[in-house]
Amino acid sequence: MVLTSAAGLLALLDEPEQELRVYSLQKLNLLVDQFWAETADSVSKIESLSEDPGFPHRELASLVASKVYYHLGELDESLSFALGSGKLFDPLGSGEYEETMTARALDKYIELRIQQYDDASVSVDPRLESIVNGMFGRCHEDGEWKQAVGIALESRRLDALENVVRKSPRPRELLGYVLDASSTVVQNADFRSKVLRLLVTLLTSLPEPDHLATVQCLVLLDDAVAVADLLQTLVHKSTSGSPEAETALLTALQIAFDLEESATQDFLGRLLQTLPAGPVGERAVAEPVPAGASSTVEAEKKDDADAMDTDEPKGAEAKAIDPLASANAEAFGRIRGILAGDMSIKLYLEFLFRNNRTDLLILKTTKNALDSRNSMFHSAVTFANAFMNAGTTSDEFLRQNLDWLMRATNWSKFSATAALGVLHRGQLTQGKTLLGPYLPQPGVTTSNYSEGGALFALGLIHANHGAGVLDYLSQELKNTPSGSEIIQHGAALGLGVAGMASANDDIYEQLKGVLFSDSAVAGEAAGLAMGLVMLGTASQKALDEMLQYARETQHEKIIRGLAVGIALLMYGKEEAADVLIEQLAEDKDPILRYGGIYTVALAYAGTSNNKAIKRLLHVAVSDVNDDVRRAAVIALGFVLCRNPKQVPRIVQLLAESYNPHVRYGAVLALGLSCAGTGMPEALSLVEPMLKDPVDYVRQGALIASAMILIQHNETQTPAVATTRKLYEKIISDKHEDQMAKFGAVLGQGIIDAGGRNVTISLQSRSGLLNMVSVVGAAVFTQFWYWFPLTHFLSLSFTPTALIGLDKDLKIPKFEFISNAKPSLFAYPTPTKVPTQEKVEKVAAAVLSTTAKAKARAKKAEKDKGDAMDTDKKDDKMDVEKKEGESEKKDGEGEKKEGDGDKGKEDEKESEKKKKEPKFETLQNVSRVVPQQLKYVVFKEDSRYTPIKKTITGGITLMTDRTPSDTAEFIDFSTPTPAAPATTEKEPDPPEPFAYPFDD
Repeated sequence: MVLTSAAGLLALLDEPEQELRVYSLQKLNLLVDQFWAETADSVSKIESLSEDPGFPHRELASLVASKVYYHLGELDESLSFALGSGKLFDPLGSGEYEETMTARALDKYIELRIQQYDDASVSVDPRLESIVNGMFGRCHEDGEWKQAVGIALESRRLDALENVVRKSPRPRELLGYVLDASSTVVQNADFRSKVLRLLVTLLTSLPEPDHLATVQCLVLLDDAVAVADLLQTLVHKSTSGSPEAETALLTALQIAFDLEESATQDFLGRLLQTLPAGPVGERAVAEPVPAGASSTVEAEKKDDADAMDTDEPKGAEAKAIDPLASANAEAFGRIRGILAGDMSIKLYLEFLFRNNRTDLLILKTTKNALDSRNSMFHSAVTFANAFMNAGTTSDEFLRQNLDWLMRATNWSKFSATAALGVLHRGQLTQGKTLLGPYLPQPGVTTSNYSEGGALFALGLIHANHGAGVLDYLSQELKNTPSGSEIIQHGAALGLGVAGMASANDDIYEQLKGVLFSDSAVAGEAAGLAMGLVMLGTASQKALDEMLQYARETQHEKIIRGLAVGIALLMYGKEEAADVLIEQLAEDKDPILRYGGIYTVALAYAGTSNNKAIKRLLHVAVSDVNDDVRRAAVIALGFVLCRNPKQVPRIVQLLAESYNPHVRYGAVLALGLSCAGTGMPEALSLVEPMLKDPVDYVRQGALIASAMILIQHNETQTPAVATTRKLYEKIISDKHEDQMAKFGAVLGQGIIDAGGRNVTISLQSRSGLLNMVSVVGAAVFTQFWYWFPLTHFLSLSFTPTALIGLDKDLKIPKFEFISNAKPSLFAYPTPTKVPTQEKVEKVAAAVLSTTAKAKARAKKAEKDKGDAMDTDKKDDKMDVEKKEGESEKKDGEGEKKEGDGDKGKEDEKESEKKKKEPKFETLQNVSRVVPQQLKYVVFKEDSRYTPIKKTITGGITLMTDRTPSDTAEFIDFSTPTPAAPATTEKEPDPPEPFAYPFDD
């Protein structure tokens, strides 16, 4: 019998007999999914039964009421009654009702736990906690460890997180997942710190402690003292003579390289102050050990030299030296040298020089296609050359085009000189020598633009490693007269780049003095540099002074420089920056609101914070100023830079906006966040913008496409070929807009950056946010207002190298395997010189009258020939016969030549048919692009193996399995750069002359 109505069961609820009401509830519980609409009319009766203390089946009544409210869509009411149903509600059930209620219970629990974390007076229903604990148990049974970690992090349950990790069969892998999730899922800075502290405890308690991941946590906690303690523990263990001694030393050296890549100058400075000193007399900055040298021999020579300077005998002093202490001091000396940065810089310079694949023909073609008298085009080619040769020390293009280079005037000359800093970035010991002809010199008057550009270039060479030039740049800024605002501009930018995040109060005060001079050009650079020097400090004093002056000055350039500088102060501060963000967001001045947007971008960079994303999306569609709206969309790229797959989905509608500024921001956000990924979803959004009717939107799309496709070839991503052809087409088209041409030239430079050996990455190889890259990209986006700031993009370039070092910091020769087809990650094919096609003669047109005249002439000649002697006739026949034979031979020759071409084609076809190998063998110091890392393996019998469990590229310490065997090493081939050839003195001005015409 099939029921068609629940009216009879509902009527039983009014019966006085308890058994009838229970029977009604039991049946309704089974049929409520079918008759919930009818039951809803009587839900008040069911509620009253659930609240009646004398009714023994209150829990059943609560369950029925919960299901009714579930079907009505009242999930909060449904959850409340479900909690009252006790054990009758099965949170682990597989039904739609059970799954929905469990998810709702989890959301409610997380909401209450977050409130309780901020306010201890908030209480959490124990029944909710019971459901969540049951979910943890279910996750443990099913082996869903990552799901359990997510619940623990979102509900801020450190006890549950620790329990999950300790019960997991693979705790090391799970801890890596927790470390990644702590930067994206956990959006409260205080709770994240507690999670990181717990991670440190768990990582060090593993059977084989993961020291590399531990250091990542400590860097995020800004705990330099703990890092120093860990390094000292590893160094002491390396001299203990235990089997793990060599591994401990290699781990300590690897930690030093990772710190140098991702930590700030301030953090490294505090770490160096805490670490023990190296050997007596050793340089503060260590050089890489040459291949043929031995550190032990050098140490012995040092000891011999020191012994000669004392009155005591050499033997007596030697007895007083503790060998263990000497070994420790040597290890600390190496670590200090690595942390100072010279070692990494020299290794990457060697890689970029050795593997340089810059295609100068592209630059030459672009230069010839553009009018060099146009300063915008001249600057564009300058930037493209700087990007293409970034860090390679190659200035060949400049030397080949001195006449073109000398045409640079004013700010184009400033940018051209500053480009030398991009080319020679990392030449810390040769920086002043390289730029000597351009740097300000006492008593010598040259172009202010060249001098200012040279000071900026010096800062770029020493970017984030400015210890050696800060005093010099500071002195030059001090000695520059107040009227020379161009030189002040360059010196301020140089100080900012070189002293990035150094928190140097003296430099800050000096820059503040330049700012208060109220010079528009110098003040803009000073405001920006103040933010760079105090990067991430959130200094209240600096904040108050900069904000106050921004509201007092009348110069828009100064306000803009200060707005970006204020944003830099709040780098990585997250919730701590919210008060300032609110203050700037409500300001009447659109430039300060613009600064507030960049404050959001830098404070929440890489966090994927929902609150920040919501704010940016709101501003992107509501602010009355186009610049602010554009900045809001660009800022999405910074906030989501560690989660690039989400960006195309979020900016999809913005990319279709009627406002061209919003469309420009959308493509640039895609370019910055999806850089180097070749993501098809991102390219599909950028592609329509390449044909946008607005020129600057096309410019942004051209730049963004280069960022996305950097380090990709045609085999890996077919869009590379069409993009490169599009650049050439736009540049050569005389009717194309200047803005679009500028974007195409920049795109050519970006897609082939660093000799085709670098990528753009806003995070380090260890997974931490790369401060220098983020700041470089943020300042680069200001090129919209000021072209010289384009050079800042070079700070985001990361070499795609795999460089292996042994314990003596030498570069051994070894091979490793890339289990992918060579063509998949090969360098792009070099451009070929266009060949001139031979023009064939076209047969002349013959008129009909002319043809008839020739035919009559031939007939007359034939008649005349018949009357000739027979001998002559025979001779003529012989000649014709020979001519026929020769023509036949020529025809045979042509046929043979054609056969040869056909054979060549067949040969090519057979070559194509040959199968490409499925792997390739690479040498140490080779290019390995990020997408290729997962294919890299070392042979089982390889002598050298990486100390890291996961190959992340970059500088990697290698374990030598057979140290007793003779090893071969790679010598450094980077040449000592000579001074640039562009040192010709500018021609003197013409002599005074009398104008020959009357007024």
